[in-house]
Amino acid sequence: MRTPPEIIVLLDKLFQGEALSITEKEKLKNWLFSNGIISSNEETLFENAGWEKDFVDYFSLLNNNEKIDQASQQFLSKLQPRSSAATHYIFRKWAWVAASAVLVLGTAAVLFFNQRENSIASTSPQTEIAPGKEGAILTLADGSQIVLDSLGNGAITTENGIQVEVKEGKLVYRAATANVTSSTPLYHTMSTPKGRQYHLTLPDGTGVWLNASSSIKYPTTFSGPERRVEVTGEAYFEVAKMKDKPFRLNIADRAEVEVLGTHFNVNAYSNEKSIHTTLIEGSVKVKPLGNAIPPNAVVQLRPGQQAQIVNLLIEDDLNERTDQPIKVIDDADIDKVLAWKNGMFNFNNIDFGAAMRQLERWYDIDVVYENGIPEIELYGSMTKDVSLNDLLIGLDKIGVKCK
Repeated sequence: MRTPPEIIVLLDKLFQGEALSITEKEKLKNWLFSNGIISSNEETLFENAGWEKDFVDYFSLLNNNEKIDQASQQFLSKLQPRSSAATHYIFRKWAWVAASAVLVLGTAAVLFFNQRENSIASTSPQTEIAPGKEGAILTLADGSQIVLDSLGNGAITTENGIQVEVKEGKLVYRAATANVTSSTPLYHTMSTPKGRQYHLTLPDGTGVWLNASSSIKYPTTFSGPERRVEVTGEAYFEVAKMKDKPFRLNIADRAEVEVLGTHFNVNAYSNEKSIHTTLIEGSVKVKPLGNAIPPNAVVQLRPGQQAQIVNLLIEDDLNERTDQPIKVIDDADIDKVLAWKNGMFNFNNIDFGAAMRQLERWYDIDVVYENGIPEIELYGSMTKDVSLNDLLIGLDKIGVKCK
């Protein structure tokens, strides 16, 4: 018996304490009964007003950690026995209870992943690698750098009448004098290494959240007819509205986004197969850049849509360049897109390799596969404050051997 993906998602929501809609409750109830997982004499579970909690308590055996783990494994074994095909798994907050860990080497650990049937690694803990945190490096116009990881509130520097300061954990710019003029614009670059993310407010009031392994280059004042910045990696923007001064974003010289005032997310990591621009509210125009791109290849997105542009650094296919330079997804999964900004990993409907690339960036590690990428698809979510050791315990539980 294979568990439908939509049922896996509903079960995961329940075990994480999220409310289900009336339709979702009925769908789950019918599936559990029709597959014999809940018998007729247990139907009272669904008759109480708080049946969701009763349901979780029933399978967690009164919240004993050891028994929770045993019950969840028995429950999952009913739902989805192993097969030779790709297997689906649920990540849950309470899944990390085993007493095993893995050997990691140094601060830039290299992890080897191997899928094995019924092989769960259990070795002694050596080094605890913490999850990522707030932090970034600010490069000033003269090339000097400031590490922002542990700076408290206060001014950092003043250049050309613009004061740069840290305020409540984010970088902000404000005019230190009444008139700020310069014939030559000064540029700053903020970059986040692996294991860091940061929030800044640009000189025009635009809010920017940088994910790990990302960067943004911008002038210290927007004095011209447009606001132009450059970004690599992943960033979320809340662009300040300026009717007569459009905001133009260059995405790693591979795409451009034009807006007046809006909220959107850009994912443009060089090792991902495509560049994603997802619109949350407002309106944006997206166009690819490059000599092989047709001049009329531009789309205007509505809220909830996502533009995907093939990353030619990975996919060097001429058909992809000319026939469909931009693919538009009408109903993008906004929760998944913004999970990183909201302190979560969302692994719904992504392959194992894509999930590992997220972990590489957040935990500052490199992942190496000894025998190819395991054919595993993940469902569910987890918070980003889990240590690497605890995360690997969870991978052990789904049969991924790590060393």
